[in-house]
Amino acid sequence: MKRANLQPATRERANAFHAYESEIGGVTVSQATLHNEDYVRDAPVIADAEYDRLFLALERIERQFPDLTTPDSPTQRVGGDPLDEFEKWRHPEPLLSLDNAFDADELVAWHERCRRGLAGRYGDDVQPDLAAELKIDGVAVALTYEEGVLSTVATRGNGTVGENITPGGRTIRPIPLRLPARSRDGDDTPDAPDRLEVRGEVFIRKSDFEVLNERLRESSEKPFANPRNAAAGSLRQLDPSITAERPLSFFAYGVGPVSGGDAPDDQHAVMEWLRRLGLPVNEHSERFESIDEAVSFCEAWTERRDEPDYEIDGVVVKIDDFEQQRELGAVANAPRWAVSFKFPARTATTVLQDIEVNVGRTGAI
Repeated sequence: MKRANLQPATRERANAFHAYESEIGGVTVSQATLHNEDYVRDAPVIADAEYDRLFLALERIERQFPDLTTPDSPTQRVGGDPLDEFEKWRHPEPLLSLDNAFDADELVAWHERCRRGLAGRYGDDVQPDLAAELKIDGVAVALTYEEGVLSTVATRGNGTVGENITPGGRTIRPIPLRLPARSRDGDDTPDAPDRLEVRGEVFIRKSDFEVLNERLRESSEKPFANPRNAAAGSLRQLDPSITAERPLSFFAYGVGPVSGGDAPDDQHAVMEWLRRLGLPVNEHSERFESIDEAVSFCEAWTERRDEPDYEIDGVVVKIDDFEQQRELGAVANAPRWAVSFKFPARTATTVLQDIEVNVGRTGAI
């Protein structure tokens, strides 16, 4: 283990710490953390049995010396004591909702409004680049990293105030507890800013949803109606150990406030930067030079909406350049520089099989 990170304050603690280090055969905490993060990426750095042995030893250290437990410890994936209630969390910058476009004409009209809004500064012939990404049907959250360590996980709430769900949020395995997480790019991994807010979506994959519901039925519990409800219900558990048992996934889709470091200045580059930091991002994101290309992307995914192993309900199209985004600003609770292209509602023919009528105590049906 890295003794410099733990800094035992007493001889007793140091002796116990070194004893555990001998017990686990020199496997380090950093290896455990890398294994924990890379397990999600199907590339563990040590064998599962070795990790389990290390994990149990680390749990014993932290039980004996609770002050040695750090926010990025692998033990935080398991969950702690239940909470009495969630604390409110005021977002440093609002998490705005999006206006909708329900067809190609409305998407083109949105683009024209953006062009007019940018014309005063960039000229009448301005053609802003566009970023497009799938709109995951999940629960929006904000992750705050301080000095590279995950310090807060909060729900969107009303956009201004959400709920602090950090104990449960730390149990979501795809969310790194420390940045940069191990990267496949070697030396190309960037440094994390001193403070970084990552915005993203927590969701449950369709295949995991079926397994979860089957497990609930077997234990005589009520199954969830759909993956989004399952994700929302799992996040809002006061007992984080329940959240830890749920198969939650995560995709980052942007950043909020950044301080003490530099971030890219356009949306498409930010997505790549987040990926290099070790955060999971959706692979189906594109940059386009014209609105026609963006429309084609949206219409193609309208036909392909059932392909991914997660629910999507549209495509988010954004002005790619952040300076142009700031120029356009926001109206009410939605940015002018982004729009949600919504897929058509699903329709199907069904057969009414039965009607159950209940009579109340007063005789009312």
